[in-house]
Amino acid sequence: MEKIGYVLLLIVVACWLIAILIGMISVFPFGIIGLIAIAGIGFLFARVVRDRLASKEDDHYTKNIDK
Repeated sequence: MEKIGYVLLLIVVACWLIAILIGMISVFPFGIIGLIAIAGIGFLFARVVRDRLASKEDDHYTKNIDK
């Protein structure tokens, strides 16, 4: 049941992002600013996720200290 909820939320987020991108492309000269902002946020989010997955110290605290 929980996985179905996550899948539905993922579908909604994907549709929402596609709608935003289409809207920004339709207002071309000013939409470039928004596309650059979305790309920057995406790269920062990817960096945070990558750093978190590679952090052995965070894993140690999660497994041993926070119990």
